[in-house]
Amino acid sequence: MKKSFLISCIFTFCSQITFAQKETTVISIKTISDAPTINKNIYGHFAEHLGRSVYGGFFVGDTSKIPNTKGVRNDIIKALKDLKIPNLRWPGGCFADTYHWKDGIGPKEQRPTIVNQWWGGVTEDNSFGTHDFLNMCELLGAEPYLSGNVGSGTVQELSDWIQYTNFAGKSPMSDLRKKNGRTEPWKVTYWGIGNEAWGCGGNMTADYYAGEYRKYATFMSDWGNKEGLIRIASGSNSADYNWTETLMKSIPLNLLGGIGVHHYSVINWDKKGDAVDYTEEQYFKTMKEALKMEELVTKHAAIMDKYDPKKKVAMIVDEWGGWYDVEKGTNPGFLYQQNTLRDAVLAGATLNIFNNHADRVRMANLAQCVNVLQAVILTDKAKMILTPTYHVMQLYSVHQDATLLPISFNSPLYAYNGETLPAISVSASKDKNGLVHISLVNIDSKNSNKVEIDTKDLGVKNFSGKIITAKKLQDHNSFEQPDKIIPIAFKDFENKKGKLEITIPPFSVIVLEGK
Repeated sequence: MKKSFLISCIFTFCSQITFAQKETTVISIKTISDAPTINKNIYGHFAEHLGRSVYGGFFVGDTSKIPNTKGVRNDIIKALKDLKIPNLRWPGGCFADTYHWKDGIGPKEQRPTIVNQWWGGVTEDNSFGTHDFLNMCELLGAEPYLSGNVGSGTVQELSDWIQYTNFAGKSPMSDLRKKNGRTEPWKVTYWGIGNEAWGCGGNMTADYYAGEYRKYATFMSDWGNKEGLIRIASGSNSADYNWTETLMKSIPLNLLGGIGVHHYSVINWDKKGDAVDYTEEQYFKTMKEALKMEELVTKHAAIMDKYDPKKKVAMIVDEWGGWYDVEKGTNPGFLYQQNTLRDAVLAGATLNIFNNHADRVRMANLAQCVNVLQAVILTDKAKMILTPTYHVMQLYSVHQDATLLPISFNSPLYAYNGETLPAISVSASKDKNGLVHISLVNIDSKNSNKVEIDTKDLGVKNFSGKIITAKKLQDHNSFEQPDKIIPIAFKDFENKKGKLEITIPPFSVIVLEGK
C-alpha cells in the first residue's frame, strides 16, 4: 500500500515537472502614453582603422577594378543602405587616440604615413581620411560619429577639426577645407572626447579624465551647426560603475551629451575560443556574457538617474559584440573572425535589451562593421558576403524610431551544467504607420519554447513573420555558401481570438509584423 502510494506520488511529481517544462510562457505587451521612442541610432556601427575594416573593406581606392564610388565599394554601400545604417563611428577605438586628422587631408600623395601601433603594427598611407569618411557617410545616409584624439592630441587639434567639418563662414580651417575641395561643411553632430580613457586612451583615472573632458568640451564650439554638438564622454569598461558615477557628478550636464559603455561578450580574454568550432559550454558562457548587458545598462542608468533624473544625457553603448580568437592563418592583430548562428542570437538578445531601455540608451555601435570582430559584412578581394548578424540587424531595423511597447513575462530557463539563463528575449514597438513589430529570441541550444502574446489591445489583427535559424549553432555563411543563413518565412504560430501562440525553435531569432 505504502509502496504503491509512493510510486503514485513519484509519477505525479514527474508529470508535474514534465508539464512545467512544456508550459507556455505568457508575454504581456502594453501600450502606454509616455512610452519612449526607440532611437534609430541604437542600430549604429563602428569602423576602426583596424585590420581590413577600412583598407580592403570599405575602401579599395578609386583605381580598383572592384566597382566603387571614390574608392568606397559600391556593394558595401548598397548593403549598408539596405540595412538602414543610422550612424557610423570612426576612426576608432584605440586608433583614435593616436590619429591626427590633418595627416588624412589634402593631396593623397603628400600625406604622411602612420604606423598602427595598436593593430598589427602595419604602416598605412592615410589615403582614407576625413573627406573620404564624411563623404561616405553622405552616400550611406548615415550620421558620422567622430572619435577625437585626447590621448596624444590637443584641445586645439580637436577644436580645429570641428571648425574644419562644421563652419560655413571664413576661418583658417574652413578655408583649408575649401582648398581641399569641399565648399559646404558636413555639420557633424556626434563627437567622442577620447576613447577608453581608462585603458588605451591614456590609462587615466576617472577623476583625471573628468577634468580633461571638461577642458576639451569647453573649447568645442558647434560652429553654427543648428543641431548643436553632442559631446560623448569615454565611458566605463563594462561594470566599472565608479567611472560613470565620477563623470556624472563631476561634469556639468550642459557639457555632457552622452556617456559611453563598452562591453564585449568574451568568455576568457586569454583564451577566447574559436568563432566556429565551439562547444555548448563555450556557447553558454558567451550567452551569459551577452545577457550581462541587461545588468550593465540597468545599473549604469540608475547612477545616471541620480544626477540626471530628466534623462537628458544619453547612454551610448559604442562598442559591443562577440569577441573570439581570430581565424586560423590570419594576422592576430586584424581581429578577423567568422560569424555563426551564435552571433545572430547574441545580436538579437542584445538589441532587445537596448530597445527595452530606450529611455536611456539612445545610441549603440556594433563592433565592427566590416571584416573585424562581429562584422555584418565580410570581404575577400572582390567577393562580399552578409553575415547572420547582418540579417538580424536588417530584420530589427523595423524598430528604428518606433514607439516602444513595454513587455513583461517570466522567461523559461536554458540550463547547462547546473547553471541557468533566461531562454527567451523579447522587445516590441509600434511604428508611425501603426505596424506592430515583435522580436523574439530563444537562446536555448536544444529546446523549443512556447509563448503566448495577448494582442487584443495592440490594434492589429493580421501577423506575418520571418525567422533566422539553422540546423547547427555553428552554421555560418561562407564565400562558397553565402546564403546558407538568411531570413525565411516563419509560420509556426496561430492567432486565436487576439492571442498569438508561437513555438520558437532552439537558437533562433524571429520578427513578427502585425497590421
